[in-house]
Amino acid sequence: MTGERTGKAHELEIGLRTVAIFEMIKGALVILAGLGVLALIHHDVEALAENLVHHMHLNPARHYPRIFIEAAGRMTDARLMSLALAAFAYSVIRFVEGYGLWHRRAWAEWLAIISGGLYIPVEVYQLIRHPTPIKGLVLLTNIAVVGYMLYVRYYSTQHPEAHLWERKKDLLAIPSK
Repeated sequence: MTGERTGKAHELEIGLRTVAIFEMIKGALVILAGLGVLALIHHDVEALAENLVHHMHLNPARHYPRIFIEAAGRMTDARLMSLALAAFAYSVIRFVEGYGLWHRRAWAEWLAIISGGLYIPVEVYQLIRHPTPIKGLVLLTNIAVVGYMLYVRYYSTQHPEAHLWERKKDLLAIPSK
């Protein structure tokens, strides 16, 4: 039975580390986006948006390209800085969550459940409103991650010793007197 629990703990550890890597990748991508936003400070964002619309061979008079160009025209350096700071704050949360999951911390598991669960209603709404395969994949991935984290929390409550695996290495490293 101990070997089974050790095997199960190892499986949980692999799953948690997979989710941790996923969260850290999301954090890194958002940092890149934040750096991109910072690069726009002191530039004519509206002209850049118009160039992008033309480069993509879109009609600037159409609804969505026009909204994009108008939004870019209202962008100020202060708004760009706020967007970049929000991106960096989001990245910090993703990295902290990734760190906690990598080190098998219960608080990080709860953070993953809550933060992932908050997106599910929005993703369902978006999928119903304008269904696309990517929106469906994002929703399924998020449900899988939240479901897995709920399973980890449930397993940990049913087998309190299961979370001891995070301490075993530390305990083994302490010399006994």
